[in-house]
Amino acid sequence: MSSAEADQFLRFLGLLFKAHPWHGVSIGDECPEVVTTYIEIVPTDTVKYEMDKATGLLKIDRPLRFSSMCPAPYGLVPQTYCGDKVAELFGQRSGRTGLSGDKDPLDICVLTENAIPHSDILLQAIPVGGLSVVDRNEVDDKIIAVMKDDVAYSAWMDIEDVPRPVVDRLQHYFLTYKRAPGSATSTMEITQIYGKQEAHKVIRASREDYQQKFPGLEGIAAASQQTN
Repeated sequence: MSSAEADQFLRFLGLLFKAHPWHGVSIGDECPEVVTTYIEIVPTDTVKYEMDKATGLLKIDRPLRFSSMCPAPYGLVPQTYCGDKVAELFGQRSGRTGLSGDKDPLDICVLTENAIPHSDILLQAIPVGGLSVVDRNEVDDKIIAVMKDDVAYSAWMDIEDVPRPVVDRLQHYFLTYKRAPGSATSTMEITQIYGKQEAHKVIRASREDYQQKFPGLEGIAAASQQTN
């Protein structure tokens, strides 16, 4: 099969099958200023959904045994991976050593005035900051973003623009959503809140980790999406 025939075949597959949200969807040409986001959970969900990494389908991770409402649409940034580069950047911010990435796509919370009724959707988000989250020495950064063209929140350009109670609500969720009532300890720790420029660095580092972990995948995904 020639190169032209292979490209045509990949484009044909892109028309027939749903793209894998992690590998088959582009992060976007404006990355890191604007990133494509795949939403896994919305605030009205009563179970915790997550993308199945093997199939790309949305699956139930677990029912929520205790009251813990995700305060904003939450998901992942396609074509990212939290590996050595992301862990190294975390270590530079925190002064800690012996850390590793959590080996998952980069997480993202999207602030919007709109009530999004269900997950398993794509949207465009503008990163404004993030939370330095670590769980048992595994780095699990949470990017904080605003939905592109949001009528109410589009003026929030950096983390300083986001009202502190909104950031506090996000922190509380990630510190407590795994903790059972009565438990005095949590495996989750937030060491720092950072702004837009650091969020861009985290996204770039996660892109480097992805390209090292999955060399060549982006080119195949791009070819399958060229339907015109």
